[in-house]
Amino acid sequence: MIKRLLVLTAVIVLLFGCAGKDSVLEYNKSAEYWYNEIIKAIIMNDLDKADSLYTSLASEHVASPLLSEALLMLTQANIDEERYTEANKYLDEYIKRFGSSLRNEYARYLKITAYYSSFSRPNRNQQLMLMTIEDMKRFIATYPDSPYIPMVRTMLINMKLGLNLMSESAAELYKKLDKGGAAEFYIDKADKTYEKEGEIIAPTTPWYRKWFE
Repeated sequence: MIKRLLVLTAVIVLLFGCAGKDSVLEYNKSAEYWYNEIIKAIIMNDLDKADSLYTSLASEHVASPLLSEALLMLTQANIDEERYTEANKYLDEYIKRFGSSLRNEYARYLKITAYYSSFSRPNRNQQLMLMTIEDMKRFIATYPDSPYIPMVRTMLINMKLGLNLMSESAAELYKKLDKGGAAEFYIDKADKTYEKEGEIIAPTTPWYRKWFE
């Protein structure tokens, strides 16, 4: 019993000692310090630590010009790791903080890209697809001369094709279930523009996921 208490006491002392050391080192630092630490964390692929470091940067240096750079870096790092929810969190903050910035156009383009990239699996997230399509249309209308317009238009076409395939898949499912009314509803939703034979290559679903699609 005494041995266990001694071990427990040693662990507690060690933990509090480390916490005390970190608390001395990890506050009241320059914006450049936090920014460089964020870069190091991203390079080490420790995005949770990078997020914590950004919180410190934003808390201690609310007017630093490095905030915008850090937000865009964190956005891209999370997109690269397919963490699209986290990426959009940073983009929302960027747009909120720097909404009047000339770089707002780039941020909105990144947001569209993040949503688009999140549709790696077919036959899912129809409502999010509709929302993303509307965001793309809004971007094209707002920034008609943007250098990102060709990419956004391409993504928009692909999203519409994907939505078409989802409607057709839903119609086929309802036909098998003998629900003709529902099947007709989804057939009508499909855009006839993309009906030409051979123009659409349906995405493939691995056999082990077909049961869940």
